[in-house]
Amino acid sequence: MSANFENKKVVVEEIKNHAKDAKSIVLIDYKGLNVAQATELRKAFRDAKATFKVYKNRLMKIAFEELGIKFDDNLLEGTTAVAFHSEDPIIPAKIAVDGEGKYKVLKVKGAWMDGKQLSVAETKNLASIPSREVLLSQLVGMLTMPMRGLAVAIKQIAEKKA
Repeated sequence: MSANFENKKVVVEEIKNHAKDAKSIVLIDYKGLNVAQATELRKAFRDAKATFKVYKNRLMKIAFEELGIKFDDNLLEGTTAVAFHSEDPIIPAKIAVDGEGKYKVLKVKGAWMDGKQLSVAETKNLASIPSREVLLSQLVGMLTMPMRGLAVAIKQIAEKKA
């Protein structure tokens, strides 16, 4: 076997390792980004502890198919980058959608989450979900609201009687 074939097998295994640990996979068309923009985008993914890579479409297709991940063929055409995150499924979509608004030439192609392919619209909806920390703080606020209302009412009654 040629060294090139061996290198491709290594890349396919790398893609599979990222994909099997990922909570979500986002495909991005990065055509038109300049070097500074691409560097800034990579930094955003890196700061969020997400993986952002550019692989050959054919190698991604092989790796995804071996894992049972089936993207439409048109999504793995042209300039395609892929983003993975092993802990939070929303982070790659959020960074990609933010980048789409910021860079204008960047386009979200779609995503994979919970065993199914997401359309561009579904990926953008996923990106609009608040972070886990924000959701937890909202839940705590909703749970404490009745107790707070009761405490205010009791305080007002006590002040009225005093």
